Amino acid sequence: MDAFFASVEVKDHPEFAGKPVIVGSDPKGGKGRGVVSACSYEARKYGIHSAMPISTAFKKCPGGIFVEPNMSRYAEISDQILDILETFTPDIEPISIDEAFLDITGSYHLFGTPRKTCVKIKAAIKDGTGLTASVGMAPNMMTAKIASDLKKPDGLVIVGAKDVLEFLHPLPIGKLWGVGEKTEAYLNKSGVNTIGDIARMDEAAIISIFGKHGGHIWQLANGIDPRKVEISQETGSISNENTFDEDTSDLDRIKDTLMYLSAKVSRRMRKDGLKCRTVTLKVRFGDFSTFTRAITLGQPTNFVLDLYNNSQRLLENFSLTKKSVRLVGVKASNLVNSEWSSDLFDGTSEPKKKDEKIHLAMDKIKDKFGEDAIGFRSA
Repeated sequence: MDAFFASVEVKDHPEFAGKPVIVGSDPKGGKGRGVVSACSYEARKYGIHSAMPISTAFKKCPGGIFVEPNMSRYAEISDQILDILETFTPDIEPISIDEAFLDITGSYHLFGTPRKTCVKIKAAIKDGTGLTASVGMAPNMMTAKIASDLKKPDGLVIVGAKDVLEFLHPLPIGKLWGVGEKTEAYLNKSGVNTIGDIARMDEAAIISIFGKHGGHIWQLANGIDPRKVEISQETGSISNENTFDEDTSDLDRIKDTLMYLSAKVSRRMRKDGLKCRTVTLKVRFGDFSTFTRAITLGQPTNFVLDLYNNSQRLLENFSLTKKSVRLVGVKASNLVNSEWSSDLFDGTSEPKKKDEKIHLAMDKIKDKFGEDAIGFRSA
């Protein structure tokens, strides 16, 4: 989807059309501490982009329209879009709230040619939601992903099987999954500027730079990507729950338990190479009445605090003064492959990269010294 969050805001507020719309935390007159979640193409002309500090965005465009994210609304539209996509193929792998891979190999003949299918997908989304989507089609997932980004907004780029290398090789190396800004800058200093430059390098040299992922990056640079669209994980979930020894209304104890459960679910997702788009809280009271509340996130996550903070927010829906709690549970669902959540695809911010390193370091400590060796505390 094109500038999804901002586009939904314009859809819901037609008076925003043609204006710079910045979705994120309150800029507080340039003193806000949050970041930009998304922005319209008009805002991008001011140099604003996702993950930028909201204070910087305000300085660049103080006259812009700043809107706090409405995740439930974005999730609602996202579900509508997925319903539309399912009319074209059952083989769908969502990778974020506004992006998905489709394998139309077995269904395109129902709509004419592969190109006509892409055109009809774009038209169906436009008719059904009023929003534009950019589509890339190619023989493999990586190339299709890159193609989808090249002619935004409302783009359509099709790469034929014989044209993959001709398409990829002139592009900057930052377009490859696994090549972040720092690595790109390092390689640029060495005269390696394009995907073609990497493809022409010795594979062993690439492995020496990128480590164990170097071989995969070299293959991608040569147009080799054997991955398939995975549809089974979207319906899966990972959950953990705890039944208290005695029913409790102690909020601190309940929050501590949510933190413990969030850590368990978070670690399981990382072990399985997954991230979730939806967090669900389960609450069972002393009278055995059971309720669930869920929230869909803007970006997939497997971080402990993301699970905990959202489950704690959901807990606010319940009054604990009238009933005591027997059981709480945390569930992660709408699972996606964490490999597709690299900075190439989701604009991962530096704080998120640090969080990633922290979680991986904690996993290593737990692997060596046990599950209780290290953890987070609830606030």
